[in-house]
Amino acid sequence: MAYQKLSRKSGPRRALLRGQVTSFLEKGRMKTTSTKAKTIRPIAEKMITLAKHGNLHARRQALAFLLSEDVVTKLFEKIGPKFEGQEGGYTRIIPVGLRRGDGAPMVIIELTKQ
Repeated sequence: MAYQKLSRKSGPRRALLRGQVTSFLEKGRMKTTSTKAKTIRPIAEKMITLAKHGNLHARRQALAFLLSEDVVTKLFEKIGPKFEGQEGGYTRIIPVGLRRGDGAPMVIIELTKQ
């Protein structure tokens, strides 16, 4: 699987992705750079697929990656059942322009059903 390094070593990169995915699933949408959103998307969709399975093993796998137990509860009780009949495509990325400071392309990543 191809992935972005995001100018970080593996430990800080994993910590960044865990925090971003946890925050995204907690709020349902977030504004971030295009590269981070494209890196977060497959991880978030995998977490939603785990929530659709709904069994104990899937919950433990989600708990191993996400930082908050409350987010895992929300994921399995609210977000997962919303996408029960859908086979993927749980998120969308909407471009919003360039960041003022450095010109980085910014996007909004959100869940398709809110």
